[in-house]
Amino acid sequence: MKRIRSFNESISGNKYLAAGLIMTGLALVIGILGLFWTPYSTTAMSAAEKFAPPSIRHLFGTDNFGRDIFSRVMKGMGTTIGISALVVFFSGTAGILLGAITGYFGGLLDEAVMRLTDAVNGFPSILMALVIISILGNGKHNVIISLGIVFIPSFVRIVRSEFIRLRDADYIRRARLMGVGRLRILFVHILPNIFSVFWVSVMIGFNNAILAESGMSYLGIGVQPPDASLGKMLSDAQGYLQSAPWYALAPGLAIVWIVLGFSLFSEGVRRCGE
Repeated sequence: MKRIRSFNESISGNKYLAAGLIMTGLALVIGILGLFWTPYSTTAMSAAEKFAPPSIRHLFGTDNFGRDIFSRVMKGMGTTIGISALVVFFSGTAGILLGAITGYFGGLLDEAVMRLTDAVNGFPSILMALVIISILGNGKHNVIISLGIVFIPSFVRIVRSEFIRLRDADYIRRARLMGVGRLRILFVHILPNIFSVFWVSVMIGFNNAILAESGMSYLGIGVQPPDASLGKMLSDAQGYLQSAPWYALAPGLAIVWIVLGFSLFSEGVRRCGE
């Protein structure tokens, strides 16, 4: 009960966290629901309902093929959130493993990994992802792989710096004197103590992944038709900004909503940790 009360007090006293929870919660509910159910088919076309304006029947109107935009935004949010979650999971897991090993042990492996991350960071992340995509080919699976590789260095550096800071702490020295194994020290004694810092990095990485995925889909090298994608919807709508502004407005606002929600949530978590 005390934990629940303190959690409620932290939310009520942190407007960033409260607003972030509401916005991200709504985005997750809509996105997950869109993966399994939408009011209309996201691929069914209707020439009779082409460019229908927003109404009770079609809340966000229809596109140039007569498809319901609200249904496609729901599906696109689920696709974008799902891809971004897999990117962060892949890059975060690799970052934890490499950062923990290099930060705790140091040596030649640490030097080699740091030079490799410097080389990757030497290129703009989107440009590097485009190079990898050009090698692997288009498609959402290759987007996950390319963005996952690009985001690994940022997680490695954060985890490594925290392990360097904690590896000589008093409680770690006592654990070594007691004969605790290295793996247990890494993942039981040190790793749980870096999650407050790592979690904020995960949220920032999630935002970056959403923007990167949307940008790549906008360029036509991300999610491919007939799958719905917010970035691809924006790309298709740019030729109809005057005749059908609702076509671009709906996916654009969806991207802004998701990014702003996770930004507020990460800022709220950061302030709770201060």
